[in-house]
Amino acid sequence: MMWPNFFLQQEEERMAGWRGRAGGKRRPALTDAQEGKIKLAFFVAIVGVTLTVLAVGTEFWVELNTYKQNHSAMCEAAHYGLWKFCYKKLWVEDMEEERATCGPAELPGEANCSYFKFFSTGENAHIFQRTTKKELNIMAAVVSLLSITLMVMGSLCITMALSKGVEFLLKPASFFFMVSGVMVLISLEVFRHSVRWLISSDHSIPLEYEYSWSVACAVAAGAVLLFGGGCFIFLSLPALPKRPWRCCAQDSGSSNST
Repeated sequence: MMWPNFFLQQEEERMAGWRGRAGGKRRPALTDAQEGKIKLAFFVAIVGVTLTVLAVGTEFWVELNTYKQNHSAMCEAAHYGLWKFCYKKLWVEDMEEERATCGPAELPGEANCSYFKFFSTGENAHIFQRTTKKELNIMAAVVSLLSITLMVMGSLCITMALSKGVEFLLKPASFFFMVSGVMVLISLEVFRHSVRWLISSDHSIPLEYEYSWSVACAVAAGAVLLFGGGCFIFLSLPALPKRPWRCCAQDSGSSNST
């Protein structure tokens, strides 16, 4: 029984070598520990992607609040994001008594929302007699879309790395995620300049503005994406010896013996 097993093993090794020559150089598969670390870093990156999509798709980037009027049961507020804005009429009795302005915008009330026209007709929007600067708003929206595109490309790289068992796709994935995180933060900065332009365009109606939870999601998304990209860079580095001082001692000993 020993000889048939020996020949069977030899045949399997020969077939494996033939498949290796036919398919080119075989790449080593990922170990379970490497795969687990990559999946954990991918989960972190997916959290950043989810926060970015949530921020880009909502219109609670900034709130514009008028001041309360005496003996008035309702007051006006507005909030907008990258794509659309909403006017709201809120009940004064639902607000805190010490609050001087109308809001917050999450309170129930009469809402009237519409998309910005500068994406279709090129017209600036007018909010409480203030005029937007469409170039800044469009730039912020385009940069955010480009960041999401890079996130998709990074996710494809990690998916292929896990399915094919290769590590060289971790470096482009780290590049995509880190650049997308930077672009999310750039989009926030451009949007901040657009808000300041809007506020300074007219002063006939006193307003107070504050950034809302969509901006917080975008800030967190940028930080998480940068962290996730850094994790992929760390995982793509070659493994270092566990005890490098032993290697140095062996090298010095061999050189002294010669």
